[in-house]
Parts: sequence; C-alpha cells; structure tokens
Amino acid sequence: MATKKKSKFSKEQYLKWYEDMLLMRKTEEKAGQLYVQQKFGGFCHLYIGQEAVVAGAVSATKEGDKHITAYRDHAHPIAMGIHPKYMMAELYGKTTGLVKGKGGSMHMFSKEKNLMGGHGIVGAQIPLGAGIAFAEKYKETDNVTICSMGDGAVRQGALHETFNMAMLWELPVVFLIENNNYAMGTSVERTSNVTDLSEIGESYDMPAMAVDGMSVEEVHNAIEKAAEHARSGKGPYLLEIRTYRYKGHSMSDPAKYRSKEEVEEYKSKDPVSVVLDIIEKKKYASEKQIKEIQDRVKETVNEAVKFAEESPAPKPEELYEDVYMQEDYPYIRDNKY
Repeated sequence: MATKKKSKFSKEQYLKWYEDMLLMRKTEEKAGQLYVQQKFGGFCHLYIGQEAVVAGAVSATKEGDKHITAYRDHAHPIAMGIHPKYMMAELYGKTTGLVKGKGGSMHMFSKEKNLMGGHGIVGAQIPLGAGIAFAEKYKETDNVTICSMGDGAVRQGALHETFNMAMLWELPVVFLIENNNYAMGTSVERTSNVTDLSEIGESYDMPAMAVDGMSVEEVHNAIEKAAEHARSGKGPYLLEIRTYRYKGHSMSDPAKYRSKEEVEEYKSKDPVSVVLDIIEKKKYASEKQIKEIQDRVKETVNEAVKFAEESPAPKPEELYEDVYMQEDYPYIRDNKY
C-alpha cells in the first residue's frame, strides 16, 4: 500500500496563513471603502488577490532579512506582523502612521521589521534592493533582501543595470516579479515579446523560475529555495510569481481592459479561499474556531479604522522634521542652517 505523502506545512502554518491573508484582504477592502468615502486622499493601490505572494515571502524568510517593494504595499506591514492600525493611520496621514503620516499609501516603512519601504517611482526599488543586499554582504551578515516589483517595472532600464551588478558582485538578493498580468492597464503581451518574464534572468546567468502566485505553498517553497541560494553566497535569484489583482490598478481604474470571465477564473483560485479549504478538509480547525478567526480579523480591522480616525494630524512645523538625520548635520542640529 502506498504511503500518504505528509504535508511539509503544519496545521499552525496553515492557520497563520489564513488569518494573515484574511486580515490583509479585509483591511484592503475596508481601505477601498474608506477611500470612496473620501476619508483619505492621494493614490490607493489595493493588493486584493495577491496576498499569497507576501504571505509566502514572509513565512519563507527569517528575522533580519530585508523586504522592499513598490507602491502596492499595504499588505506588507501586516504580513510582517505590524498591527494594521499603523498602516491605516498612515493612509489617513496621521502622526501615528508608520512614517508619521508623511508617506501615505505608497510609502509604508518599518525599521523595526526590516520593511525597507514601498516606493512610488516605478522600478526605483530595484537598484535600492540591490544596494541593501550589498550592505548586508559588506557587513558579512547572512541576511537576504527580498526585492519585489510589478511586471510593469520590469521594463525599466534600471533593472538591467541592477541585474548585471548584482550578479557580478554575487549579492544576496532575491528579485520577485509580481506578475499580475497588467502594467496599469497594459497586458504583458502588449509590452514585450518575452512573456515568460523568468527568462529575463538568462542574459545574466541568473537562476530563475516561474511560480504559481495563487498558491501560498508554492510561493513559500520557491522563495525558501531562492533565499537559501542567495544566503549561501551564490548570488541573486529571480522569481516570476504569477499572481492576479482582483481590483483595478488603483482606485481610479475601472479595469475595463479585461473580461469578467478572466477575473472570475482567477477568483476560482483565490489564495485565501484555497487555504481555508485545506484547513476544513484536513480538519485543522472547527467551524467555531474558523468563525473566531474571522471575528478576530473583523475586530482588528474596526480597531484599525477607529485608531486612524482618532489619531492626531501632523502639526505644520513637523514638515521640517525627519528630513535629515540631525546627528549627521551639525548645522541643522545647532539651528545654524
């Protein structure tokens, strides 16, 4: 009789993935509602549908590893263990936000959790990610940098310069292409004759692979493999993680460039629902326990909104703070400049 293959992942891991991804999803849904109600302004890019990517990235890496991404960055602090109230307060532009209300939707940072930021300039985080990895190598740590980008950022020239230098210097960086099929409203097929984006690494002899980004297990496995490669001193690794966003590029995008059938096809592979199905089939949690998780998530989201709305707005004079590290600039520190 054939023995049943044991899952690599524990019951606790599946439950954590489910709660984390559900919290990302519900927080983003609430952020979308609040944006429509004009509770906060600026740009707003939702991560709904892509939760498995950052959930798998965090579970596959270790404390000390650095994460840097683009402007679709609301879910990243949540995945890294930060209460969503601080992300929500940042959306509101409040002083209790992750960067004191000065970054907004596209610039979520956390020094404590090694989240090296969301970045609003398309592709800007690619050379920055390599630079962070260079610092880790210079300091002789065993930390890896996870540098995420969208499929649109792959068209930036900075990517090619960065890939060349990263391979030349064998930097400990894993490049993640979060390929959700569309750069704003333009499909990959309309922007490149190379639609298998993992092949881009071949020009630099960079090992690469394509990954099912709707499966948190597949994402975890791929990033774990890539991170170990980089951590062992073998240099960069490229992962094309094929995912999907259920909403438009931003809140101002009606997403009419894709069919309802396409969206529904991807929703049938929804990463949050898939993990819940596994939990139910393997009886990792009872209906009551699942309901408790869902209620806890709902309460956390409500707490986040309340915290953001009740937090103070920055004072005008705070505009001049956090511009420079004052210890490094004595003229500013001593008010001589």
